[in-house]
Amino acid sequence: MPNKWIYLCILILTLTGCVDKEILDDVSLESGIGFDYQGERQILGTSLVPSYQPDKSIKNVTHQAVSAMNRELIMEIQRQSADPLVAGSIEVVLFGKTLAQKGIIDLIDALQRDSTIGERIYLVVVDGKANDLLKHDYGTRGNATYISNLIMQNIEERDLPKSNLHMFIFNFFQEGKDGFLPSVRRIGKDKMEINGVCLFKNDKVVDFIPASKMFFFKLLTDEYSEGTYKVELNGEEAAVRSITSTHRFDLTKKKPWEITIHITVKGQIREYSGDKLSPKAIKQIEKNLEKKINAECLKLIHQFKKQEIDPIGLGNYVKSQTRGFDTNKWKREYQNLTVKFETKVEIIDAGVIE
Repeated sequence: MPNKWIYLCILILTLTGCVDKEILDDVSLESGIGFDYQGERQILGTSLVPSYQPDKSIKNVTHQAVSAMNRELIMEIQRQSADPLVAGSIEVVLFGKTLAQKGIIDLIDALQRDSTIGERIYLVVVDGKANDLLKHDYGTRGNATYISNLIMQNIEERDLPKSNLHMFIFNFFQEGKDGFLPSVRRIGKDKMEINGVCLFKNDKVVDFIPASKMFFFKLLTDEYSEGTYKVELNGEEAAVRSITSTHRFDLTKKKPWEITIHITVKGQIREYSGDKLSPKAIKQIEKNLEKKINAECLKLIHQFKKQEIDPIGLGNYVKSQTRGFDTNKWKREYQNLTVKFETKVEIIDAGVIE
């Protein structure tokens, strides 16, 4: 028995000696990558590396290269860096809009095959060029952290549905569901904003949901834990905040197909531009918001059908409820699918009422 333990210890020591060691001071940690279409199947790659200054500030250093393949891009960028580039700290990957319209799955596939890159990094489409966006400085903690925090905050507290590398790849390979990614644009010297959501057909951007409609898109694709929406009432406005929501699908008919989407919304009225709210007015606000949700969500369904995409996964749901599901047949039947909405809005707190 003692000999077995000795052999085991020797084996462990031998294996650990084969692991490559990387000292942080001797490598450059990439925090973000940008890709842009350069023409004739050429891609411009921009590597973002934070440089920590003596005064504890962060300088955004970028390296660029042009190539037809992701691996060649990395090799070309390596030639510009004094230290080896390490991808283990990447937080965001940006795609220029033109490139995203031509297809990005080859680049995404290369990312997922890199074991040093986490599956929960954010993928973002830039309204313009990724390279141009990364040239400027945002915040004090580096551009990648700024963009990552921007995405995370809008997912957790605003109208952006959850999305990351893992979710996009999962949706890409799922039958009856298409992917989507947030879109950002630069709005000032040191500011950017989320200006909407890009909708994909396979791996290409084919449509866009502006920021003004993202509230309704998130109701269909995700769940709110926080949120805000303004509701009109007799010329006045009520700000419904702290919104929580859930949704579920119900297959109500087969051939012809009919799906009822049930949406439940709960919130609090934190601001009202008129006088004090009465219980009657609160009920009317609930009804007005229900009608608005039903109408706007139905418009989104028509928009999806027009582009022959299914970002909310209606086809995937029907597949889960149907034996012998035929994907090709469903693509034709999707256009004739009837979608109905049943929305329940509940105001759980309205402050002082009369």
